[in-house]
Amino acid sequence: MSSNLATKLRVGTKKAHTMAENVGFVKCFLKGVVEKNSYRKLVANFYFVYSAMEEEMEKHRQHPIVAKINFPQLNRKHSLEQDLSYYFGANWREHIKLSPAGEAYVQRIREISQTEPELLVAHSYTRYLGDLSGGQILKGIAQTAMNLSDGEGTAFYEFADIPDEKGFKAKYRQALDELPIDDAAADRIVDEANDAFGMNMKMFQELEGNLIKAIGLMLYNTLTRRRTRGSTELATAE
Repeated sequence: MSSNLATKLRVGTKKAHTMAENVGFVKCFLKGVVEKNSYRKLVANFYFVYSAMEEEMEKHRQHPIVAKINFPQLNRKHSLEQDLSYYFGANWREHIKLSPAGEAYVQRIREISQTEPELLVAHSYTRYLGDLSGGQILKGIAQTAMNLSDGEGTAFYEFADIPDEKGFKAKYRQALDELPIDDAAADRIVDEANDAFGMNMKMFQELEGNLIKAIGLMLYNTLTRRRTRGSTELATAE
């Protein structure tokens, strides 16, 4: 029995995905304007979010639904630690802190893990599938914009254990479709995925002040004036 969850998620989150890509910070990033200080704050937030997500998914590794989309080769905590060490130095743990939007995101992951663990599927889908799809594009942008040498500060975008990304995405979508869930549960997962996009947007929005300070309001307004169809959105649909 197929739940068609992969299609439901893709179609059901399309609007949220486009909205997230039209947040000023993301639009600037996609146009090659990346400011190191705001970027490293984002990496720090991601560290807390992915740590929470991976811890909670591991707690439910025997769960009849969560277990089926728990692919350890997707885990990002270790690669984010490498990036934080690059951006903040060896004692990076003393320098990073969770922003208010990041805090709300982490709390939501912890909360659903206790009350409705199958909703973790939505968070896995929202982050990991986007990372896999847009990863190489974003890595290239980050390297050029921040003048990084290859392998410096971009471990987050590298999936060493997934040599065939397209094949893996097909396998992941198949796992979504084969989850033992009814339509009501599928709808709740789609709703949660939309909420996850919203939480990501709030994290990006927090960084806009830093970015404007660094590049100037006039340039920021020029870069973010027009609403665009997301470039990583196209990649996710592949």
